[in-house]
Amino acid sequence: MNNLQTDIKTYLEYCQTQKRLDAKTLKAYRIDLKQFTESMPITNSPDITPSIIESYIAQLHQNFKPKTSKRKIASLKAFFHYLDYKEIIAQNPFNKIQIRFREPVILPKTIPLYLLELFLSTLYTQRSTVKTEYQKRNVLRDIAVIEILFSTGMRISELCTLKTNDVDLYDRSILIYGKGAKQRRIQIGNDDVVNILHEYRNEYANEIQKCKYFFVNQTGRPLSDQAVRRMINKYTALASIELHITPHMFRHTFATCLLEADVDIRYIQEMLGHSSINITEIYTQVAMSKQRDILTTKHPRRHFNI
Repeated sequence: MNNLQTDIKTYLEYCQTQKRLDAKTLKAYRIDLKQFTESMPITNSPDITPSIIESYIAQLHQNFKPKTSKRKIASLKAFFHYLDYKEIIAQNPFNKIQIRFREPVILPKTIPLYLLELFLSTLYTQRSTVKTEYQKRNVLRDIAVIEILFSTGMRISELCTLKTNDVDLYDRSILIYGKGAKQRRIQIGNDDVVNILHEYRNEYANEIQKCKYFFVNQTGRPLSDQAVRRMINKYTALASIELHITPHMFRHTFATCLLEADVDIRYIQEMLGHSSINITEIYTQVAMSKQRDILTTKHPRRHFNI
């Protein structure tokens, strides 16, 4: 193992034990740094110059989308900041590099409400028509998953890591552990959603107690995000919905609906667990139906008598 690889190994251990980064972030760092080391013959960290990094950044721009390149550069930048902090290198090469590139604004994809209603109706219809007890239990859990995704706007990763004690159905609240180990608590405002969660928890009490996670499969293991994606695809097909629906689209729809209902964007920011209001503001560009309503009913041109 060469010097650079040793430094990366030590850095990743530091990220895990000192910075307490989650497994997904560590995996991304590991992949990004491995890709960097494989792109050049340099084996010692102090030998990496600004020109080498600039050349690598150029490669990233050629091979990846701006958002991916930005993340990989951030991983590399954090690593060299660590090397500088530990005085492994004399000078951080990023100090002499200016990185500026425009990241195109990609608007969040939402689910039209009539399709969302059709999707949920298909789930509830399935529950009343399936024959076996095994199928009934599966549909009950699937309904609980979709209802909570749309009711809270939580991320799929947050849903799959919910622990038993995080869900307080008597207080009608859920404690969510978001990105960067940040906590937020969100209320469940709909009675039907609370009731279905009660039903689900009672039905799966043994499995939940066994693995300590709130959402489980019938073997008593935590529900995976892949399982949720497959489930969504299944009911999308059953409902004859052509739109490709992803778990994150429920989050986007949650935020956009609240914005269109005139909820203050800072409340939405808090409910989504965004660290910056700038991230939440992307939804202001999606709320076109609200904009259409405002311009139709409020614009002074409608009062002109011509």
